[in-house]
Amino acid sequence: LGQPPSRRIAGILPAIDRRAMRTRSAALLARLNLDIDPDRPVGALGHAERQLVVIARALSHSARVLILDEPTASLEAREVDRLFEVIGSLKADGVAIVYVSHRLDEIERLADRITVFRDGRQVRHAARGELSTDDIVREMTGRDLEELHRPHDLNHGDTLLEDEIIAVREREVVGLAGLLGSGTTEVLRRLFGAGGTGTTIKLKSADAQMRHPSDAIRHRLGFVPGERALGLIPGLSIRENVILPQIDRLTGITGLNKRRIDTLVDDLMEMVDIRPRDPSRPVGQLSGGNQQKVLFARWLAGNADILLLDEPTAGIDVGAKAQIHRLMRRFAEDGGGIVFASSEMLEVMSISDSVIALRRGEVVARISREDGDGYTERRLRVALGG
Repeated sequence: LGQPPSRRIAGILPAIDRRAMRTRSAALLARLNLDIDPDRPVGALGHAERQLVVIARALSHSARVLILDEPTASLEAREVDRLFEVIGSLKADGVAIVYVSHRLDEIERLADRITVFRDGRQVRHAARGELSTDDIVREMTGRDLEELHRPHDLNHGDTLLEDEIIAVREREVVGLAGLLGSGTTEVLRRLFGAGGTGTTIKLKSADAQMRHPSDAIRHRLGFVPGERALGLIPGLSIRENVILPQIDRLTGITGLNKRRIDTLVDDLMEMVDIRPRDPSRPVGQLSGGNQQKVLFARWLAGNADILLLDEPTAGIDVGAKAQIHRLMRRFAEDGGGIVFASSEMLEVMSISDSVIALRRGEVVARISREDGDGYTERRLRVALGG
């Protein structure tokens, strides 16, 4: 976009050279190991594929300075490794790179110099090796922060949801793991009635038809999509976004029960720590982590029994990530069930009680903490072919 190759028809009329454009685009995509048709509409691509297209466009400019803002937020390990190879070659060619990421392992792997920001201000600048991961976390959050993982006592209750792929019980977290295009997102959308075709699942042993998200909401399922833009209306306030699926329940004879709504939203903002504590603030003005917490508050407002979470911590800082993990832990401890997908294998293995590995929509492995020593990241990687 912005620099299409040109040619002249009959040596006179200027026109876009579409053959050259396809050839050049295919070469740039191949550099990122992305095998897609250059003529395919971007709207038909998944979020991770769109991310790679944006990176390919940046590479097309032969820039001397390249700024990458959370470039790996939706990429799986192979795409990340390929991107890092490209970054290495660009660096060797003299390109200066500004790399913004909340993934500290990436910062430690790539950066020659590190600048840490907190609340819009620079709080630390250091050369490679001068800061440990704990130091960086402390500078980012302003406090010491331990990795928060839910205790895994395996004391699960009755089955809440079951279909041909998934079964989740009370107080259980089921993780979905897979590489790009594995189908984890499609599984979650199907369970929420957003897959385009209806499906039948068992909820507490009774058949339930999921033809539309309204069916899922009625059966007390909540869904946090991988792209926050698909779940939030940025121009509406925090208050309006939180109560959106619950409007019928919060409406009386005279209209919306504003006092009840204000009390509910205020309590939820305190519970999930949404900042600033201003329920009238447009959601579009919040940070990514706080937007994610608004989505959680929405389903807590509806007393959901089951949460379906697609990449719940993608693109948020370590402090917000720990808070999301804390919310997941609290929800499960209170008797709820969670099915969540994540491209970070360590997160899947740490948070989950059991993990389902998918490849091209098919289950290739099931591992559980009940397997004892068989519950390992290595086993998951082998199942996924990595």
